[in-house]
Amino acid sequence: MATEITLQSMRRFLLLKQGLLGDYRFSGKDGALAYIRQAGCIQFDPIDVCGRNAELTLQSRIKGVRKQDLYDLLYADHALVDYIDKELSIFSVEDWPYFARWRSTAARNGRKFEGIAELSERALDYIRAHGAVSADELPIEGTIRWNSAIHWSGNWHGESRAARSILEQLYSEGRLIIHHKSGTRKYYDLAERHIPAKILAADDPNPDLIDHIKWGVLRRIGAIGALWNRRSDSLLGIWGMDAALRRQAFQELEREARILPVTVSGLNSTFYIRAEDAPLLEAAITGAPQKRRCELIAPLDPLMWDRNLIEAVFGFRYRWEIYVPADKRQFGYYVLPMVYGDRLIGRVEAVADKQNQVLTVRHIWFEPGVRRTKTMDRAIHGALKRLARFNGCGDLIFSEAEP
Repeated sequence: MATEITLQSMRRFLLLKQGLLGDYRFSGKDGALAYIRQAGCIQFDPIDVCGRNAELTLQSRIKGVRKQDLYDLLYADHALVDYIDKELSIFSVEDWPYFARWRSTAARNGRKFEGIAELSERALDYIRAHGAVSADELPIEGTIRWNSAIHWSGNWHGESRAARSILEQLYSEGRLIIHHKSGTRKYYDLAERHIPAKILAADDPNPDLIDHIKWGVLRRIGAIGALWNRRSDSLLGIWGMDAALRRQAFQELEREARILPVTVSGLNSTFYIRAEDAPLLEAAITGAPQKRRCELIAPLDPLMWDRNLIEAVFGFRYRWEIYVPADKRQFGYYVLPMVYGDRLIGRVEAVADKQNQVLTVRHIWFEPGVRRTKTMDRAIHGALKRLARFNGCGDLIFSEAEP
């Protein structure tokens, strides 16, 4: 039987799970790693207006985190890897075995293209001798016909640059990883140099497709806090899943008591939480009021992965308008949802000028019915100052009236 809770309790539960309500649950570099393990993955996007998506995801919930912490976890410690999960993502190196399906599919796909095998060996020989390399430095000239089987790299209608294609193919196969980045330029090195041999040699923990799908569904529920058994952008990237297999996965996970059903007063939907989160749900229902924080949420933050769910629970409609023509946008190019307490109260458009070390707040939009107070305005200002410091900006200016 499902547990019935109020809308406010569901909001509190989701934000507590995310580490966005009350005192900070995560702190510093270790906290960043702990949060990513909880979420399973965080999405990577290269666009940098006031921080890249993965950085902003950490900034909103990890006390004292720096951009360098994420870089070090990826490219100094190699505790994290860049790969495909929910689109381009960052996840713990310990999860590498679970993505065997991606790698084997990429390897089979590569064999379809003429010249890939020979050029791959040339690239691997060069990297063995010279270390990490970018596409601009790899001494392979010309173009080839190639496209990736697991993401959008390559050219489906013609040829693409051979050096970049070969590196991306070997990366897709898992023979190379991204060793580091310089801006948006990627440098690749042998996976065996940076991923422990035990992890590289591990078998796929879920050889049966339904077990793999159940693992993915459980992972996404843990990333958001609660999910419903319906089509959802949050479930993108779960290999081989269709509607029937999704329903089977939810049913089996519930039967195994690994997920628990929850209903919300006033909503005609059943949500599912992970069984281990039952104490957190109880705290959201019966616990004392939590400290209110204001945090700015990344556009592709795990909290926002199912925007229909967020609209149902928080009454907050969010669409990322980065690809919408300027004259058709309702809000702005790169807009961050704004949490205060247990509500999504509005959104912010902020741009970091790193050369001049100035963060400009172009606009703040408040949701209908939000009653502003001095305490709220101070919290918003504090969140914006933290965003400025995170981007190395000493000055914070407002195009409109300051809150």
